[in-house]
Amino acid sequence: MTGTRLARTTPATARTRTRAGAGLLLAGALLTGCGAQPGDIPLSEIRAESPSPTPTPTPEPAAAAPGVVGAAAATPPSARNGLIASRVTLGTDRETGAILSTGPDGTGERPLTQPPDGARDDNPSWSPDGVALAFDRTGDAASAARIWLTTASGENAHQVGPLCSVGAPDCINEAESHPAFSPDGGRLAFNRTWGSGDPETGRIQYSDLYLMTPDGTDVQRLTFLTNDKPYSGEVTSPSWSPDGKQLVFEYRTSATGLPADGRALFSVAADGTGLRQLTPWELRAGGRAGWSPDGTRIVFTTFPAGPDLTPGGGIYAMHADGSAIEALTPGPSDVSYGPAAYAPDGGSIVFARAAGTGTSSDLYVMQPDGGSPTRLTDTPDRSESRPSWGTAPPQG
Repeated sequence: MTGTRLARTTPATARTRTRAGAGLLLAGALLTGCGAQPGDIPLSEIRAESPSPTPTPTPEPAAAAPGVVGAAAATPPSARNGLIASRVTLGTDRETGAILSTGPDGTGERPLTQPPDGARDDNPSWSPDGVALAFDRTGDAASAARIWLTTASGENAHQVGPLCSVGAPDCINEAESHPAFSPDGGRLAFNRTWGSGDPETGRIQYSDLYLMTPDGTDVQRLTFLTNDKPYSGEVTSPSWSPDGKQLVFEYRTSATGLPADGRALFSVAADGTGLRQLTPWELRAGGRAGWSPDGTRIVFTTFPAGPDLTPGGGIYAMHADGSAIEALTPGPSDVSYGPAAYAPDGGSIVFARAAGTGTSSDLYVMQPDGGSPTRLTDTPDRSESRPSWGTAPPQG
C-alpha cells in the first residue's frame, strides 16, 4: 500500500493522531507494513470507529404560529457591531460573484474580493477578531470550489491549501466550500465533496464536514453521514456555537436519500460525537444557521421545494437544543429569504430577502423577535445574500 499525501503538512503538524472522544480513528494498526508515513494517509482512510448512520429524527415540537415568540434569550455579551460581509452577484448574466462589505447601517459598501470573470466568491465567514475573512471561490465549470482568505480591507487574498494532490484517489471531483471560523480563530470547519459523479443527477459520491487550521494543515474529518451511503446527500454550511463546543450544519438529501430531497439542520460536537437532528424534515430548514452571541438561540431559514428563490420560506429561531421553534417572519410568505445571522451584540438579525423568483435580493435587519424589519441595502441590479456580521470596524 502506498500512502498518498492529501493534507498539506508542516513539521509541527505532520503526525497521525486521534482527537480525544472524536470517534475518529487513524487506524495505525492497519498501516503497519504499508509504508505510510505521518501526513501521507489519504483522507478516505480516516475512518469512524463506527461510521455514522443517517440519524433517526428525534421528536420535535411543532413550529409556533408566525410571529409568536417564545422564551426570551439571555442578555448577550457586549460586542462591537462591525462590517457585514455578503455575497453579491455581478455582471448582466450574474455569473460572477464577489464578497462585499457594508457598514452596520448599510453605508460604505466596498468590495473585499475581486474574482476573475465567471468566478463566484461565496459564503463569507469573519474571524472572531474581525481581522480575516474566509470564503470559497468557484471558477468555471472545470474549476472546483476552494477556500480562500483575505483581510478586512480586501488585501492579501490567497487560497488555503491545496489540500489534495492531483491524481490522488481521494481528489476525484474534490471541492472545499462553506468555511466557518471557530470562535477562537484556530480552526475552519468546511464542506468537502469528492468521488465519482452521477451522470444522471450530477451528485458527487461523498460529502461531509471537515476541520483544519486556517493555514490548511491538520485536516480532520468531522462527520460520516455519506460514508456508507454514496450519492445520498450533501453535508454543508457549518456554524460554530459561541463556546466552540458544537456546530450546526445542513444535511440536504438527494433523490436517493432518506427522505428523498429533504433538508434539515443537525448538530454535532466539535469532537465528532453527539450527532443530533434539530429540525424536522417537513420544515425544510437549510443554509448556514446563526447562533446568538450568548449561545442560547439559533436563527435559520426555511426553503420550500423548488428552484432557488422560490417564495414561501421564512426566518425562524429555536433554542440551541432544537426546541421552541418559532417563526420570526410572517407567513404564508410571497417573498423568498436567504440565510440569516445575528449581530455581534445580539441586538439585531441580518438576512437576505427577495420579492420572488428571478428578482434581486437585498439585505434587511430586524430585532431578535422579528420586529421592526428594515431594509439595509437597495441594489435592484444585483443580489446580495449570505451575510456574515463581524466586528471589523468600517474602513475610512
